Amino acid sequence: MKQKLAIITAGVIVGLVAILLGHFGNPGNMAFCVACFVRDTAGALGLHRAETVQYIRPEVIGIVLGAFAIALIKKDFVPQGGSSPILRFILGVCVMVGALIFLGCPLRLVLRIAGGDVNAMIGLVGFIGGILTGIVFLNRGFSLNRGYRQSKIEGMGMPAINIALLALLLVAPAFIFFSEIGPGSMHAPWWIALAGALLVGVVAQRTRLCLIGGIRDAVLLKDFHMLFAFIAILATVFIGNLVTGNLKFGLEGQPVAHSEWIWNIAGLYLVGLGSVFLGGCPLRQLVLAGSGNSDSSVTVIGFLVGAAIVHNFGLASSGAGTTSNGRIAFVICTVIVFVIGVFNIKKPSQT
Repeated sequence: MKQKLAIITAGVIVGLVAILLGHFGNPGNMAFCVACFVRDTAGALGLHRAETVQYIRPEVIGIVLGAFAIALIKKDFVPQGGSSPILRFILGVCVMVGALIFLGCPLRLVLRIAGGDVNAMIGLVGFIGGILTGIVFLNRGFSLNRGYRQSKIEGMGMPAINIALLALLLVAPAFIFFSEIGPGSMHAPWWIALAGALLVGVVAQRTRLCLIGGIRDAVLLKDFHMLFAFIAILATVFIGNLVTGNLKFGLEGQPVAHSEWIWNIAGLYLVGLGSVFLGGCPLRQLVLAGSGNSDSSVTVIGFLVGAAIVHNFGLASSGAGTTSNGRIAFVICTVIVFVIGVFNIKKPSQT
């Protein structure tokens, strides 16, 4: 019961932070999206030149530093890594491709559903399908091998990078790009965004909150407690939208969304499958990176590079729909993820 209450509380906190960020200026139904915010940060650093999505998002920084701080306080900062880093980097790229075809990570999926976006409700089918496919691989022995204890300095790499990003956000040197139009120009004051994300980083680290974990654990382990986090975020944001008048049920006219339902399903299928192989959703990867896991840090760098690739090569969807390049990229990435899955099925003697 204590564990269930903790995960529900964590979900409510994440939902409340999302409502708060939306109220103070973050884009509608995108108040808290790891994939979108990593993409914006990549743009601000000049890794892509899509002028509408460039801003160093304090939310990414806050999640990492919040997880780092509480891990140190609770003596839970145990750096480890070395578990197929190159494959994790590639999977990170592929997950980002899927997320930007759908236009959101699993957290934004929940926020879009809570806002009445039927496109996201349809896309949920693909997300569940990707997770279930990943479970088939897990049951057959899929593994990216074990990680090993590493030095403290290794584990502090990603927190240090995010401290540097915070400095760049505050100083705003000329070589950093900030959007003047589009979603990148819409953001809560930096200190509110940072404070909210720090809180999310703390609660997500302590409860191991993961938005693929609920479905994966329910099917694989018959453990349903993580599902309560998904439900708690959904219920909290739904009530918030209902109270504030931001609930808009339908397919058309949803903020930063498209109605090509096949590709909404496909994009989230790739996100779900890749996240199972990685051992956690994008939010979980940020938290683990802040907690000293260098494999998750490599995955986050994969997200960053993936976002740059998506926008530099015209793969990203928009409100008008998907692109031909994006559809081709989906096929290529899905094949890559399946190949990684097949070649990492271990026989009992190999584990």
